Amino acid sequence: MVTNVTSLSRTGLADWVVQRISAVVLASYTLFLLGWLVCNPFDYNHWHALFEQTWLRIFSLLALLALGGHAWVGVWTIVGDYLNERALGRKALAVRLIVQSLCATTLFVYMVWGVQILWGA
Repeated sequence: MVTNVTSLSRTGLADWVVQRISAVVLASYTLFLLGWLVCNPFDYNHWHALFEQTWLRIFSLLALLALGGHAWVGVWTIVGDYLNERALGRKALAVRLIVQSLCATTLFVYMVWGVQILWGA
């Protein structure tokens, strides 16, 4: 059995809720951007004007956080399913923690980078 040492919320139900809520946020963000692209000319000035608005930066930050949560629950589930004792033997826990640490570090870097892009000068 896989332990919940590195789970986002330590329960399957809470992880399921994170996945569903983040999926709704990401779908809403994607549909909004697609609708905006269909209804507006795609050039730098329009795109810049759109992203200068604080409400869109907040919506984008929410989408970025949702993407991070969604990705982490997915990575944790996949790593737990495929890097287990049956597949790797006694070294499964060490391999799983290394892979999850690398994924967590990558997600953190992407989050910081995304915040810098959204709110930087």
